[in-house]
Amino acid sequence: MRPATHQASRPPAGTARRQQGAALLLAMLVVTLVATLASAALWQQWRATEVETAERQRAQAGWILTGALDWARLILREDARGNQNSGNADHLGEPWATPLEEARLSSFLAADKDNNADDVLQAFLSGEVIDLQSRMNFLNLVRITGSGAQAKAEISKADLEAFTRLYEQLDLPVPELNAAVDELLITSNLAASDPLPSRTALTPSKLAQLGWLGIGRSSLAVLEPHVTVLPVRTTLNLNTASPQAMAASVPGLDMAQAQRLVSERERSPFKTLADAGRTVPEAAAQLSDLHHGTRSNFFEVRGRLRLDDAVIEERSLVERNNLNVSVRWRERIAGR
Repeated sequence: MRPATHQASRPPAGTARRQQGAALLLAMLVVTLVATLASAALWQQWRATEVETAERQRAQAGWILTGALDWARLILREDARGNQNSGNADHLGEPWATPLEEARLSSFLAADKDNNADDVLQAFLSGEVIDLQSRMNFLNLVRITGSGAQAKAEISKADLEAFTRLYEQLDLPVPELNAAVDELLITSNLAASDPLPSRTALTPSKLAQLGWLGIGRSSLAVLEPHVTVLPVRTTLNLNTASPQAMAASVPGLDMAQAQRLVSERERSPFKTLADAGRTVPEAAAQLSDLHHGTRSNFFEVRGRLRLDDAVIEERSLVERNNLNVSVRWRERIAGR
């Protein structure tokens, strides 16, 4: 008798196909998961590289622009030293007034065996120094008399008349000026006598902040070449001022006479107010040491650095007191 043979049990055909499909799906899920993790890791690495690059550019830009600012301060100090020795005034023919056109940074480095231009950062630097006393100081409109508890702010009538003439020349709304001056007067009075916080505007320290007093953006754009905001009372430098600023600042001076002053100072800068007065004798009596001058103490240094596709700009207010050139404020303009 032949023993019974036991045949191995086999799964039905449909079950096998389902198992194969499940295995294939699991394999696809594993591949997708691995690809996702790899992509995430690659993105994190790219992001870290970009952050590191941006931080390195920011640090490098800071060093370069700080060096450019120190260079401008050195030029202004040496100019002051030269003026002390020669008695010359500040004018637009001096080295500080020549803008620096965009130049490759490596062009400023000494060419020696240890300085290979191919290894130098690909950066391009430009900038300029602007005499801020070539513009009318908005804070001159209010003056403080007395000190301590006796301090009181009042409107400077002569300066208000000058700014009114400037507004009329530039076709700007004079009521806007009057409202801003009133607001500045209130702010100055409270700042002089009341240490507590108030609801009034802060005292502006930059031209753009005149918007706090109600001056519109369109007006600020028109005023920018002729008006500034400086921390102390300043005179208008007749060697650097625009014709509009001079015509507004000097009572009785029209635009034709202001243009005559510009033409004369290009040939021979004014050393004194008397020199300017001889050019326009009809307005010489209106030139005053309280409002006009031929030297400057406040300058704006502008620096622009281009690193690859990034552009970084800085503006600084510097004050020159004899041979000491100090930074009053410094701001960086958003790159693009």
